Formats: sequence, C-alpha cells, structure tokens
Amino acid sequence: MAFLRGVFGFGLGRLRMYEPRPIALPEYRAPGLQAASALKFSLVTPVFNQAAFIATSIESVLAQEYPSVEYIVMDGASTDGTAEIVASYANRLAYVQSAKDRGQADAINQGFAHTSGEILGWLNGDDILLPGALAAIAGFLDAHPDVDVVYGDRIIIDENGLEIGRWMLPPYSGKLLSWIDYVPQETLFWRRSVWERIGGKLDANFQFAMDWDLLIRFRDCGARIAHMPRFTGAFRVHPAQKTSAQIKDVGQAEMDRIRRRCLGYVPSRLHRRVATAIYAGRYLFHDLRRRLGLMPRSTPPFSSHHD
Repeated sequence: MAFLRGVFGFGLGRLRMYEPRPIALPEYRAPGLQAASALKFSLVTPVFNQAAFIATSIESVLAQEYPSVEYIVMDGASTDGTAEIVASYANRLAYVQSAKDRGQADAINQGFAHTSGEILGWLNGDDILLPGALAAIAGFLDAHPDVDVVYGDRIIIDENGLEIGRWMLPPYSGKLLSWIDYVPQETLFWRRSVWERIGGKLDANFQFAMDWDLLIRFRDCGARIAHMPRFTGAFRVHPAQKTSAQIKDVGQAEMDRIRRRCLGYVPSRLHRRVATAIYAGRYLFHDLRRRLGLMPRSTPPFSSHHD
C-alpha cells in the first residue's frame, strides 16, 4: 500500500492528497440528470460552534435551485456566533432550533422529526453540497426507482474552501461495508420508506460512526444501495474537524464496535487491508483513468455491485 501511494499517489481514505487548488468540477452532460423531478428533499444540518463555515454550508443548499427542498438547521447552543448566523437565515429555512442536545445524532434525529420529504439526508455544518447535486440525485432516483439509498463522489476541501483531494469511487460493495466505510456521508441520500423500515432514527449511542451504522442497518434490511459516479458533496478538513479530532479515540472504538457486530471480531489492520484489496484495486483503476484523462466528461451509466 505504501508503494502504491508513493508511485501513483493512491488516495483511498486519505483526506489530504495534494496542495490546495481551486475546485474545478467536470462538466456533466448525461441525459436526464437535470430533468425536473417531483421528489421532495428534506435536509438537516446539525451544527455546533462552526461560525467560520456554517454560512457557506447553508448557502450551498440554498443555491441548489432545486424546486422542492425542506431545509432544517439544528444548532446545539453554540457560543461562537453560529446561532446568530443561523438565525439570520431563518426566513429561508423550514425550521431552525438552537438548544442543547445529546450530540450530533440526537440533533439529526430531532431535525428529521420536523420533516416531510421523500428523500432524506444530512449535511454537517462545515461541509457543502456541490452545484446541481440535488437535481442529479433526484434524476438518478427517478431513473432507478428500485434504488433506496444513493451516494456520490467526494471533493475534499480545506479551511479556505480550496480543493485538496478527490474520491472517485468504484461501484458499491455490500461485503466491503462490514470492514470499512468509504461512503462519503455528505453525498448520502435515502428514501423515507427505507428510513422508516429501520425505525426512523440514527443510533444516538454513536457520536462518530453513526453514518456507517446507518448504512449497515440499510444493507441488513434489504435496501438497494447504489453509487452515482458524480461529484455531489465536499468534505471540509480543518483543525477542529470532527473526523480528524476524534478518529483515534471515540472513532476507533465505534468502528471496532461495528466490525465486531458485523464480523464477530475486530480484525487487525493487515487483515483489513487484505480483505479490502479488491475494492482498493478498483479504486486505483478509477484513479489512474482520471489521472490519464480517460474518465468521461459526462456521468457514465449506473452500475452497482452487491458482493
């Protein structure tokens, strides 16, 4: 793996892949992805002390120009000015709350309790939706009515909004999900019907890996999960960012808990690498095609793996 990273710049799972540069999205010309859809989105943003980024996150949703979006922001009683920024958008949001909660999962659950849309998702207060994301997701779900859960590709940005990485992912793998979660949360959306099938709540006992737990629950209830090969969200890396700050303690414990539940034991790092080698090879193939300029300018046809 170190050899692959050194020679090819292999970046699966990495959050900093190259020097900061302006975001340059490819052109998307696939038919149908921008077509009008009757699907209504309900999107929740949980936020706590993210005054530097929350306005950008909110604006990325409001700028989608999708006709039917129910957008809710749940502030956990921030003390850095976040609450005041959120309040300034109140007349453009479906619901706003600023109050203490029991953590991120609890805030998201409270937010979803105020929603009525057919397609659900959440966007953290430091991440952003990319232009045209909701229209593309709606078009994809309209074209694939058997798909319950969809996610896209990820741009990684720094504290200044500059691009520092990209995840152009292979098709979804159900087996891989028991070992590791490479699904970018900010690109993840699902139908209300499958949400209700699993109880209509995130497990509030998770504070780091609640999205991975959610995906496992979706998979285990028989949901069809699909990857849409299009950049739809940007994940921000900064010093106070939760993934970077908590992964070694809270994060590792929660990830081990999920692996123990799925596999019956906690595998070693070497064992995880061996088990995920096929998917890593698929990623490398996609990444090399991008580097060589062989990726299509439009979104390719949908495909999925349920191995």
